[in-house]
Amino acid sequence: MPLTLKADIQPPPPERIKSDAILLFVSFIWGSGFIAQSIAAQSMGHFTFNGVRFWIGTFFLAVILGKKIRIERNNWPGILLAGLLLFTASTFQQIGLKTTTAANAGFLTGLYVVIIPLLLWLFWREVIHWTTWAAALLAVFGTLLLSTGGAFEPAPGDWFELAGAFVWAGHVIVVGKMARRMDNLQFAMGQFAITAILNTIGAISVERFSVPQPEAWLAVLYSAVFPVGMGFTLQVIGQRNAPTTDAAILFSMEAVFAAILGYFLLGEKLFPLQILGCILIFTAMLLAQFRELLPAATRQKQMIE
Repeated sequence: MPLTLKADIQPPPPERIKSDAILLFVSFIWGSGFIAQSIAAQSMGHFTFNGVRFWIGTFFLAVILGKKIRIERNNWPGILLAGLLLFTASTFQQIGLKTTTAANAGFLTGLYVVIIPLLLWLFWREVIHWTTWAAALLAVFGTLLLSTGGAFEPAPGDWFELAGAFVWAGHVIVVGKMARRMDNLQFAMGQFAITAILNTIGAISVERFSVPQPEAWLAVLYSAVFPVGMGFTLQVIGQRNAPTTDAAILFSMEAVFAAILGYFLLGEKLFPLQILGCILIFTAMLLAQFRELLPAATRQKQMIE
C-alpha cells in the first residue's frame, strides 16, 4: 500500500498546547546538542558521528519496545522517506559548511520555518492562518539577526544549506503525517535505523577512520541519548497532536537555546542584535499560539495533515 499524506482534523486546543510544550522542550534538547556536536567534530567525521549516535538511538528504542516491534508493511514507505530525509538534510548541512559560514548555515537552515507552511499551502491546500505567516516571517528575521548579526554575506555553500532547508521542511511534514498513522516509538526507531545505515555507508565510503578523543565519545553518548533518543522521539510524539506549522516555529527556538547555552557553557558572546533576534523568535513562538486565544467563531479552520 503506497504512502498517502492526507489531511486530518485539527486537534482540540488543550491537546495542541500540550504537544507544543513537548516540541518546545525538543528545541531545548536539540539546542544543547550543538555543544556536543562541536566537541565531537574535532576528532570524528560527520558520517561516523551521526552513524554511531543513531545506532545507539535505534538500539535504545528497540530495548524499550522489546517484542512489540511490529511495523506493518504499509508504514515502511513513510519510515524510509523520513530516514532518507533526515540523512540527506544533515548531509547537505555538513557539505555546505565546508564553503560557507556557520552563521549563514544557521540562517538558511532556519528558513524551513517559512518553507513548511508554504509547502503545506501549495501541495496540500491547507488554510494557513495569518498569525502563522506573521510568526514564520518574524522567526526568519529573528534567525537572521541571531545567526549573522544582520550582516549576511553570500558564499558557495549557501546553496547546499538552502537545499537542506527544504529537506528539513519535508522531514517535519512527513513526521507530522506519520505520527498520526502508527505507533510513535516504532516510527522513531525505524527512521533512526534508516539514518544509521545510510551514515554507516557514508562513513565507510568517504571517511578515514582515526581514533577519536575521549571527550568525543562522551559527546556522542550525550547526543545519542538526548538529541537523538529523546529529542527525535519526542518530536514524533509532539507532532501527533500539534499543527506542523506550530512545530516549524517552535523548532526555531533551537537556535535561541543553542545561543544561550553557548553563552553560559562555552563563553561565546551575544551581541545586542543577536539578543534582539532571540526576542523576535520568542515573540514569533507566542504569536503562533495567538489564534488559540481568538474567539472560536473567528478562527479559521486549519487543516493539518
